[in-house]
Amino acid sequence: MPIATVNPATGETLRTYEALSPEEIERRLDLARAAFAEHRTRPFSERAALLNRAADLLDGDQQNIARVMTTEMGKPIAAARAEAAKCAKAMRWYAARAESLLADEHPAAGDVEDSGAVRATVRYRPLGVVLAVMPWNFPLWQVIRFAAPALMAGNVGLLKHASNVPQTALYLEELFTRAGYPQGCFQTLLVGSDAIESVLRDPRVAAATLTGSEGAGRSVASVAGDEVKKTVLELGGSDAYVVMPSADLDAAVSTAVTARVQNNGQSCIAAKRFIVHTDVYDRFCDRFTAAMEDLTVGDPLDESTDIGPLASEGGRADLEELVDDALGHGATARCGGRRPAHLERGWYYEPTVLTDVTDTMRIHREEAFGPVASLYRVADAEQAVAVANDSPFGLSSNAWTRDSTEVELFSQDLEAGGVFFNGMTASHPALPFGGVKRSGYGRELSGHGIREFCNVTTLWHGTDTEK
Repeated sequence: MPIATVNPATGETLRTYEALSPEEIERRLDLARAAFAEHRTRPFSERAALLNRAADLLDGDQQNIARVMTTEMGKPIAAARAEAAKCAKAMRWYAARAESLLADEHPAAGDVEDSGAVRATVRYRPLGVVLAVMPWNFPLWQVIRFAAPALMAGNVGLLKHASNVPQTALYLEELFTRAGYPQGCFQTLLVGSDAIESVLRDPRVAAATLTGSEGAGRSVASVAGDEVKKTVLELGGSDAYVVMPSADLDAAVSTAVTARVQNNGQSCIAAKRFIVHTDVYDRFCDRFTAAMEDLTVGDPLDESTDIGPLASEGGRADLEELVDDALGHGATARCGGRRPAHLERGWYYEPTVLTDVTDTMRIHREEAFGPVASLYRVADAEQAVAVANDSPFGLSSNAWTRDSTEVELFSQDLEAGGVFFNGMTASHPALPFGGVKRSGYGRELSGHGIREFCNVTTLWHGTDTEK
């Protein structure tokens, strides 16, 4: 894939970039190694000042960088501004809390005395240079939720961003440089996917984090495993959205629409499989379909647009294949299922609601990365859990119920990294984020995320230190 900005609303190539030469990659790896030697010793107060300065700059850049994101990958402009604002808030969150999240831990003397220690300490020390392989769908947020905790922990970052968002990738390096980070602390590598393996195998790189497809995750994990290097993977999702009879149906429907079409439906944690109790299924289906039909599809730079284009022509083709397969195996399109007739250019797809979905259809097992919802009718909570768990993915899930017994059942049995009750799944710096099964492993955000790329070090003392 070329490294280029291609406007998905028009298909027009706006800018192209040359991949970095092997010599330039080598230079940047050396810069990263040198930067880590310094940055790891910087006190938390200085790290926080740098990150807060970057957050202030991002706030000032919000309108401009939002326009860049929209032009590169098609998200509605209001959503792009919200993404930039969310990033700045997360940066300030980690700047304020990293020191306490990584504070030394002191096991009680009575707990360690059998080891022969007079005292012991657990210390979180940075690992080094972390390679981040990031996707295009949230081109700022996916990076910042890695970079903010990693930099506050004393690590440095190398970003290999998706090839269709090069301007956003270059902006991120510029942002940290303008904020005062020393050269090499955060660098963007404009390279193709074929360069990832050699960078990851380089001894100057300590670890890697990847958000992306299952295939990309397998590739990076395989190389990292061969090199015995730590990885965190956040891969695909096909999140369940369970609606039970006790739910506030009006709220469940309106939230369901947002949960499915956020970011033009291109979100790993978007609700994709709507599992509805038979007592409320017909009402939910009718209201949900009507709301999906009422959405405005069009120019993502227009403030009134609800859904912009998909990010690539290939992505739309993949989505069309899934829908056509479902329809060919007996599913019904209650709305959508086609390209909008009024939009001749760009990679648009209508909001689509599929019913009569069965496990014989590809869409039952594969992630639909676009504004397509699959509806399932179930008889009870136990069947809802069975359908929800009948997926290779387990990123997050939603459950709408006011029944305490059902809340406990879903809390215990839904196979996912999160269960959001009576609300929409969202990532937040205070909450750990990640999945199970083929959705990946490890956690981002919260204290769990900042510790992923730390050396959890035991400091054991057989005698008291001289004073």
